[in-house]
Amino acid sequence: MCFYWSLFLFSFYMVDPDRAAAEWLLRCGAKVRFRGFDRWQHDYNGLPTGLLGRIVGTNTHLFLCLEGLEHIEEIRFSKCIYIEDACLEHLSQIKTLQDSLKHMTVVSCGNVTDKGIIALHHLRNLEWLLLSDLPGVKDKDQTVDRLQTALPRLTIELDLA
Repeated sequence: MCFYWSLFLFSFYMVDPDRAAAEWLLRCGAKVRFRGFDRWQHDYNGLPTGLLGRIVGTNTHLFLCLEGLEHIEEIRFSKCIYIEDACLEHLSQIKTLQDSLKHMTVVSCGNVTDKGIIALHHLRNLEWLLLSDLPGVKDKDQTVDRLQTALPRLTIELDLA
């Protein structure tokens, strides 16, 4: 499995990594948007030809963290049963995401707890975070306070009833 994964990543870097990532994400049911494009792409066959620019966002229930992507500005997780604290911790440790990620949505991800949300404090350029319908977040006030202390410019929208 590890050997296959290495070959998979190697094949991404044989071409523009942003295009290869976009193609993979679209095959997984994602939507992607490129810098300079207003429209979200949702069909692999609809990708324009030539150099596309940089991926600035993705909307998917399957998201793979590719460390070679330097311009991801937005990530949305919605109804993601496979997203859990370890995934958010890993995401927050990726240097390129620490530099580029500005907007994040975590909605209806039942395996995310306070620990995973607090781990997002490493995303130093995060400007906006939406947290909604996260039953695993038990101490929302303390979690939000810790995150807000670490990232004072961060705007947090909550719907954690």
